[in-house]
Amino acid sequence: MPQSSLLRELRQTKPFPTNREEAFVGLLRTADALRWRISEVLEPEGISVAQFNVLRILRGARATGLPTLEISARMVEQSPGITRLIDRLEAAGLARRERPRTDRRQVICHIEGRGLALLARLDTTVPQASEVLFAGLSSAEIDRLITSLDAIRKACAARCSSLRKQ
Repeated sequence: MPQSSLLRELRQTKPFPTNREEAFVGLLRTADALRWRISEVLEPEGISVAQFNVLRILRGARATGLPTLEISARMVEQSPGITRLIDRLEAAGLARRERPRTDRRQVICHIEGRGLALLARLDTTVPQASEVLFAGLSSAEIDRLITSLDAIRKACAARCSSLRKQ
């Protein structure tokens, strides 16, 4: 059997013990490569992938805004530092926070005009980057990938808490 491209990329001479382990490492390696490439698109705008995600979430919330914990729950990549992310967006004038008079314990976050303008600029470059990054796959392969990733996340949600007990 020929050596997989993952083994070559990692300069690993021994094969993985199982195809599941190879798939796991391959998925992590691929996610890292995609994250690096999209960072190259976002970096000139002065924001990180996580900040981009928060801005998109806030844009979707419209004028209503969202509590900090709700933003955290909607993040693509979970981030324990949501407060720091919003601090940076607020310092850059891309987002703002407010405490409602009815419940001073809650903090509601909103996107600012500068944040909307930034996303408007990225609304063409980010999808273009996605097209380039997935150009090696047919539409049917992308559909199968989406289905496979959904199945992995579903299994993880159902079973991964048991991994901590081992």
